[in-house]
Amino acid sequence: MVDARKQTYEEFSAHNPDMLQAVLRAIDKGKIPKLAGAVPVDKVAETLKNPAKTLESNFPVIGDLEAIVRLIGRPPLLVQGDAVVQEPLEDFPADTGARIKAAEKWLPSVGRVEFVNHDMRWGGTGWVVRRMSDAEAIVVTNRHVAKLVARRADDGAGLFMRSPAGILMGMIVDFNEEAGARPQDSREVRVTKIKYLADDTAADVALILVTAEGGTLRMPAAINLLDRDARDKERIALVGYPAYDSRNDAAAMSRYFRDLYDVKRFAPGYVIKPTVNAVLGHDATTLGGNSGSVLLSLEEDGAIGLHFAGIYGSHNSAVSAPTLEKLLNGRIVVPGASVGDETSTHEAVSAASAFADRAGYNPAFLEKGTVAWPLLPEELKAELATPSDTQPANPHELRYTHFGVLLSRSKKLPILTAVNIDGNKSVRIKRGEDKWSFDGRIPKEQQMGDPAYLDASIDRGHMVRREDPNWSDAGNEAESRQANDDTFHFTNCAPQHSSLNQGKALWQGLENYILDSSRTHGFRACVFTAPVYRDDDPKLDAGVKVPLEFWKVVVTLNETGQSLHATAYLLSQGQLIRDLLEKRNRAEAVEGFVLGAYRTFQISIVDLADATGFDFNGLEAYDPLQKARTQEGVEPGQPIVIPVYAPEELIL
Repeated sequence: MVDARKQTYEEFSAHNPDMLQAVLRAIDKGKIPKLAGAVPVDKVAETLKNPAKTLESNFPVIGDLEAIVRLIGRPPLLVQGDAVVQEPLEDFPADTGARIKAAEKWLPSVGRVEFVNHDMRWGGTGWVVRRMSDAEAIVVTNRHVAKLVARRADDGAGLFMRSPAGILMGMIVDFNEEAGARPQDSREVRVTKIKYLADDTAADVALILVTAEGGTLRMPAAINLLDRDARDKERIALVGYPAYDSRNDAAAMSRYFRDLYDVKRFAPGYVIKPTVNAVLGHDATTLGGNSGSVLLSLEEDGAIGLHFAGIYGSHNSAVSAPTLEKLLNGRIVVPGASVGDETSTHEAVSAASAFADRAGYNPAFLEKGTVAWPLLPEELKAELATPSDTQPANPHELRYTHFGVLLSRSKKLPILTAVNIDGNKSVRIKRGEDKWSFDGRIPKEQQMGDPAYLDASIDRGHMVRREDPNWSDAGNEAESRQANDDTFHFTNCAPQHSSLNQGKALWQGLENYILDSSRTHGFRACVFTAPVYRDDDPKLDAGVKVPLEFWKVVVTLNETGQSLHATAYLLSQGQLIRDLLEKRNRAEAVEGFVLGAYRTFQISIVDLADATGFDFNGLEAYDPLQKARTQEGVEPGQPIVIPVYAPEELIL
C-alpha cells in the first residue's frame, strides 16, 4: 500500500525535486508523523496550480504541508551563548558542522530590530556591516522593516515618523535576544540615524547608524562582505529572528520550532538561484522576523547577501553582497528634483562687480564687545556657497550693505543672516515695486528663483528685514536705498507659508519694537536670523521645501552701555520646543504635547544652541533668561521658553 504521506509529498514536491528525497527519507525513518486527517492529493495539486505569492514574512500555508516540506533537512538551529546548538544535518556534507562552528564568530554581530513608540515590539533582523568605533557602527536591515517607523527623505535618508499620538518613533538593535536570555543580558544600541532608506523600486535595503551609549557595550565586529556573487548550490546559513506567523499552520510550526520564536537562530541551506540583477535565491528556513537576516557563506568567510523575501514553493530571496558594498560606498545615485533653475521675465541678475563696495556684517559694530558670526554645525558649514569676491575673514559671506548672508548650495536658501542696525541714523525708504534679483557672485543654480514662489500660498520671506540696514552715517539716502535694494536678492529670502501670518504680526512687531527702541534710546543692535531646516519640512509640487520655524538672536548694549545684552526668539508652532523635550527625555514630549498655532516665543540662547547645533560664541552669558536656570523651582533640563503675546512682555 502506498503511504499517503509519500504520495502527498511527492505531488507537493514535484516542482522542488531537490527536497523530495530528503522528505521521503524522513518519512521512512519516522521523523514525520502521520497526517492529521487525510489531505487529498487532488487538493494539494489544485493548490499548487495557484499563482506564486511573494511574502516578506513566511510562505502561504497548505494544511500541514508547507512548513514541513520546507523544513525537512533545513532546521533553524538555536543560538545560545553566541554558539549554535547543532543537530544532525543529513542533507549536508560531513564537514558542515565544523563550518558552522567557524561561522559562529559572526553571531554577536546579528541583532533584533526593535521599535520605540510603535505598536509592534520588534520588526526584523539587522547586522553590523561597517564598524566605525567601539561605540558606533552601521547596521543593515530591510527597507520594509525600517519603513514601519520611518519614511524616505528626498536625499535617500530615512526620517523617523510620529505615532498617531504625535510621539516620535525610533529603533533599537539588540544583539542578544537568544533563547533563555535574561533582560539584563540585552546588548542594546540605539539607532541615531537612518543613513539610507531605499526607494520602493530599489533593492530592499536600509542602512542605519547605531550608537552604544554609556560605554558598557563594545560594538560587535562588522561581518565581512564577500566581493563576489553567490555560486549555484553554495552552502549558506541564514542568521536572524524567525517570528510566529499566524498565517502558517500552528501545529506544523510548533512541531519544528518547538513553540520557541522571536529568538536568534542559525538556518543552514543552499543557494538555489545564483545572483541575477543583484538578487540571489536560497532555501534556508525563514519566518517573518527573518526580514533583514544575514546570509553567510559556509564555503567562504563572510556574508553573501541580505535576506528580504520569499516565493511559496520556490525560493527565498536575498540582496547580493556586491550591491550592499555599492550602497555603503555611496555609488548608487539617489534621484532628486532640481528646483530654481528656471527664471521668469521679472528676474534680474546683479553683476558680481556691482558689489565691489559692500562691507557686509561688522562684528565690531557695538564697540563695547565683539559679536562674531555664530559657528555653524559641520553639516551646514560643509554646504555653504562661496562668492567670487570671497575674503579670508569669512570666506562664505555674501557681503551686502550693513548685512551679510550665508547661503546653502544644496538648499539654495540662506542658512544664516547677520545685520547691523543703527537706530539713530536710520533713513526711511518707501517701499516700491518689489524686484528680486540673483546675486552674480555665485552660480544661479545655487539660488532659489521665482519657481519657488509660484504657489499662491508661499511668500518671499525676508531674512534681513527690509528696513533694518537702511541707515547711513551721514544720513545718505543713496547708501540707505542701496541697503534697501540689497535685501531684495533671492539669497536673502526663504519660502514662508501663508499660515505663518497667523503668528507673524508679533514676529514683525518684535523687529519693529527693536528698531523703534534703538531710535528712541539711540543704541545699536546686531541681529542674527535663520530658518530652522528639517528633513521633514513640507514640499511643494515644484520640489520646494518650506521651513516651518525661524529663530532670531538680538544683541545690543545693556542699560549702562558697558556690556552686551543678548536675547533669542522663535517663530514656531512648537516643533523645536518638542524636539528639545524629547532630546532631554522630558515626559512632556510624550504626555499629550500638541503643536499649537504659530506664535512668537522668547527662548534662552543655551536652549537655542542645543536645539540647532549653532555655537553663539558665549552670548549665553549676556542672556537675561540664563539667570532663570539658577532660580528656585526651575527643573534641571527644562527648556526656558516663554510665549510672548506683546512686545512689552519681552524679558530684557
